[in-house]
Amino acid sequence: MKTLVKPVIETRSMPTLVEQRNNLMTELETLIETVKTETRALNDTEQSRFNQIKTEIGNIDKTVQAQQQAEEMKKTEMKPATTPEQEEQRALDEDKFLRFLRGEERALNVASNGAIIPTEIANRIITRVLELSPILQRSTVFNVGGDLVFPKFDITSITAGYIADMTALTPANGNFTSIKLQNFIAGSLVQVSRSLMNRQDFDLVGYVTNWMAQSFATFMEHELLVGVGTTAATGLFVDANVTGVTAAGATSVALDDIIQTQIIIPQVLQDNACWIMHKDLFSALRKMKDSMGYPLLNNDISSPFGWSLLGKPVFISQNAPNTMTTGKKVLAYGDMSGMYVKLAQNVQVQVLNELYATSHATGVVGYAEFDSRVVEEQKIAVLSLA
Repeated sequence: MKTLVKPVIETRSMPTLVEQRNNLMTELETLIETVKTETRALNDTEQSRFNQIKTEIGNIDKTVQAQQQAEEMKKTEMKPATTPEQEEQRALDEDKFLRFLRGEERALNVASNGAIIPTEIANRIITRVLELSPILQRSTVFNVGGDLVFPKFDITSITAGYIADMTALTPANGNFTSIKLQNFIAGSLVQVSRSLMNRQDFDLVGYVTNWMAQSFATFMEHELLVGVGTTAATGLFVDANVTGVTAAGATSVALDDIIQTQIIIPQVLQDNACWIMHKDLFSALRKMKDSMGYPLLNNDISSPFGWSLLGKPVFISQNAPNTMTTGKKVLAYGDMSGMYVKLAQNVQVQVLNELYATSHATGVVGYAEFDSRVVEEQKIAVLSLA
């Protein structure tokens, strides 16, 4: 009789529920295949293990289902009931914005550099921007205008050590530095056919706000990752504040490099951590397997985007770097709340009636104040090639 051997699960990190379920299913299939090959019934030990595996798989399925339900409940945000006065004001704001888009400038308070969008419309654009970019959504966002300055204490200026008895300590001065978020202007241009503008059955307000939000979200996600700084937002792959890890290779990423990137973040800051990478690196990692032959990337239904790496969710962004050469940063890991973003709520708009007249269209330009920096650098790490 063959001896039933339970597969060994690699302990490179705590396996996800999906990994545990897959391992149990492999053991179950091995058990059944053994008795089929030997054309016999399950013995008492095998039957007991079979029942135990069924119970464990059932418990995992219930847990995953509970996690999914919890995620759905989190998405359903309870909002306070609006009063009739608020509903009336919302309708007035939408009507004003609609008439402004159609060329009636007096419908809004027009300033020298544009018109201030009613609060309801501005909030809708900003909310939609956050929904479209999961990286921006996980960042710490401040909806205020003007410069923001965050004090930062330089703990490296304070040292401790042994001293001899009755020997005076040499004092050291703790220094405060600061990180500033400035007023960089981001602009978005939407062209709308005049035929659509005049149609009563076309949601012009929804069309303009949605496309403006998509444009802002794409641009801001790019800046959050690879913004050059100084005269623009500073991306986390560029920011000197971010902790750096160097890979062993100059043209590829190995499992040991990924593990080193993960463990450099303190355990207390690991709960909300995630991976950010370009789709090219994601494709390469999908083909990699550990020493036991298990895929490095796991199809994880409990993860927001369906994939996990070493137990943490994976986010794919076209804006992440994908140049696999010496010195290039290619992978980020950590809690993205360490990235601070200033996104002013007072969005401004200009309508360009004459510029696109020959195309029988109207241009709608939106402007917003925006900047970003990694302020809590202990939360985020990036992997560079050797």
